[in-house]
Amino acid sequence: MSDKNSQEALFGSDVKRLPLKDLVKRIGPGLIATGIVIGPGAVTTSAMLGANYGYALIWLIIPIIFMGITFMMTTNRLAIVTGLPTIHAIKKYYGPIASGVVGVAVFLACLFFTMGNISGTGAGMNLIFGINWKLGSVIMIAIVLYCYFAKNVYSKVERIITLCILVMIVSFYATLVGVGGPDWGGLGKGMVGFRVPEGSLATALAFISTNAAVTSGIYATYLGKEKKWKKEDLFNGVMFTDALVHVISVVLISGAIILVGAIVLHPQGLAIKAPAQLAEMLVPIMGPAAKYIMGLALVGAGFSSLLANTQRGMVLLGAGFDRDVGLETKFIRYGCLICLIFSMIVCYSYGGSPTQLILMANVATSIATPVGGLFILLLLWRKDINEGYKKPTALRVCMTVSYVFVLIMTFTALRTSIPKLIASLGF
Repeated sequence: MSDKNSQEALFGSDVKRLPLKDLVKRIGPGLIATGIVIGPGAVTTSAMLGANYGYALIWLIIPIIFMGITFMMTTNRLAIVTGLPTIHAIKKYYGPIASGVVGVAVFLACLFFTMGNISGTGAGMNLIFGINWKLGSVIMIAIVLYCYFAKNVYSKVERIITLCILVMIVSFYATLVGVGGPDWGGLGKGMVGFRVPEGSLATALAFISTNAAVTSGIYATYLGKEKKWKKEDLFNGVMFTDALVHVISVVLISGAIILVGAIVLHPQGLAIKAPAQLAEMLVPIMGPAAKYIMGLALVGAGFSSLLANTQRGMVLLGAGFDRDVGLETKFIRYGCLICLIFSMIVCYSYGGSPTQLILMANVATSIATPVGGLFILLLLWRKDINEGYKKPTALRVCMTVSYVFVLIMTFTALRTSIPKLIASLGF
């Protein structure tokens, strides 16, 4: 029997599934990925879906579950069988140019979205304490920097983001209860309707691409290294549980926001362009509590995404150029500091509404996602990588289907985002 076959026997069928209490101790990267995904932009998009289309698009959580688990499990598997996190594996098998392109594209997307996260945390602090949004965001950025320069960075980030996720879930479900709960009949029809109302395609695809991003899986492989995941964790249930927790937490939060939009805004024909507006529109129903509940939700969304997204950008940029990307290295710490300072300057000069920068982020994401996804798909289908391991046929099929869908989303996003970006720049 070959060495790899021996490994498969050792780390495959012979590895026992861990009990629940041990699984809970071993998960974490998926929760950090949730903190990145659920930012102010995701909150706004979810509320817009409910406000504009009611329950009609609630079924989108189904492809999000499918794609989210697929991306996380694919990247985690590749990290185990290659012994390398994603971008390092891309460099080994496809060269430094490929890894550099993926790293730069993801970094640019993260940098632009950091500016939106600064605005979101500031808006949340304004709702809770009534202070200027810029001062509020400075306070939260100071806390972020403390986390970056403290010891045991990964542990602190994981705990804080877990707390933020819990705050978001409690806040949005308190809001859902406060507005009377959903129409269960309408919710049921929406879940099995599978229809795309006229004019909703671009928003629907943006919602899916935000909540089920292959870039989250890429970053999770580096977080798995910080978490000290081992080969056994591919087979003992740790990685699957982590991916499942990530997707469930994303769906719980985004689903609740869609329902609030469908219950409150849709019947009145109201629309929102920023998540803070949702608090204003809920005041007639929930009273003064609305701004505090939504303020907590916004602080949780903006802060968790700000904390992890900035770090993600630097880690993946460094990985693209073969730098040491440990979370406590000077490259990551001071790189994050520079990114935050730059983002603050640009965000404040745009008055908290950097429309052009968000459009540029969408374009960068539209490039990074299919490029990174392509190399991940190619790696998954390579015979030499999977030699000695049971062929992941089901995962290959799921990843191929998901990637084709990503290409469709990319084409749609670029077709709408690039003209808007050119127009906003005055060309």
